[in-house]
Amino acid sequence: MKNEAPSLPDLLASLARQTRQPDEIVVVDGGSQDDTVALLECWRDRLPLRIIVMPGATIAEGRNRALSEARGEIVAVTDGGVVLEPDWLERLVAPFEGDEPPDVVSGFFEADPRSPVELALAVTTLPDAGEIDPARFLPSSRSVAFRRSLFLAGLRYPEWLDYCEDVVFDLRLQRAGARFRFEPRAIVHYRPRPTLTAFALQYFRYARGDGKAGLFAARHAVRFATYCVFLPLVVWLRRWWLFLLAGLGAATYLRRPYRRLWRRRADFPLGWTARAAVLIPLVRLIGDGAKLAGYPVGLLWRARRYGLRRTWRTIPERVPLPPAVRTGRTPQPTASRDGGTPADA
Repeated sequence: MKNEAPSLPDLLASLARQTRQPDEIVVVDGGSQDDTVALLECWRDRLPLRIIVMPGATIAEGRNRALSEARGEIVAVTDGGVVLEPDWLERLVAPFEGDEPPDVVSGFFEADPRSPVELALAVTTLPDAGEIDPARFLPSSRSVAFRRSLFLAGLRYPEWLDYCEDVVFDLRLQRAGARFRFEPRAIVHYRPRPTLTAFALQYFRYARGDGKAGLFAARHAVRFATYCVFLPLVVWLRRWWLFLLAGLGAATYLRRPYRRLWRRRADFPLGWTARAAVLIPLVRLIGDGAKLAGYPVGLLWRARRYGLRRTWRTIPERVPLPPAVRTGRTPQPTASRDGGTPADA
């Protein structure tokens, strides 16, 4: 985590309320400039915290360091900026103790919007649990648990990747033959980005990460074909049937967000729901525009460093972990990049 002082008390309080208490909590700070570390220190007497400070660490480096420091066989991973349901850890860990235990338990995450903009972002970008196909679901590292032996066997979060690192880690687990189980009741809550500008930057970075790693090429190709070929062709030819086809495509594209908003209409004021309904098409356009801009940047990055033929499957991993600086101990040299998130064991 990094600069999470405003949201950190809620996360720590939700950890303290867990129905199954963690044996240890390893937190990696990526060099916060606010009171994040000081707040963590204040909770040492209430939680079994181990705090590691790694200024400049990426998200992947932070996760790998936390996993290297953990002692348990089962690790549950989450992020800064979230709030955990009281039974989150209990539900994540329970499948490992039952018959035919899996190697990975995929939890779920739900949005906690605080404005109409955040509500529009939530229903547009996040699936409901009922929409998930467990066989294809790649868990976010906001809510996942797995056997630490997988990490010790050499599976790592990709330290050459600044975003989408958890997607690549999931794919590596799948390639290694790990058995996944979906537990939709292991829920964390998080706020969507507060503004459309922040959302655009987030999705630019996600798409850039896709390009760097070689992820979801077909999806991005469809997006480019739609916005850069089909829609200009509709405007140029001005045929009624092309406009009809474009309209049907847009209606299909927007159907799920509006269905999610309708299902959640009772949870929010009517004014919020109405404003979110107006914003949904704009959110789609901004998100797609950010992806159209970000993906080529990631492709160029990969072409220059590794060549486009290499993807997450073949890009070499820097296996040695960077040194850590633990609070209360003599400082040591640290890796220099940005990011950092916690892993809770």
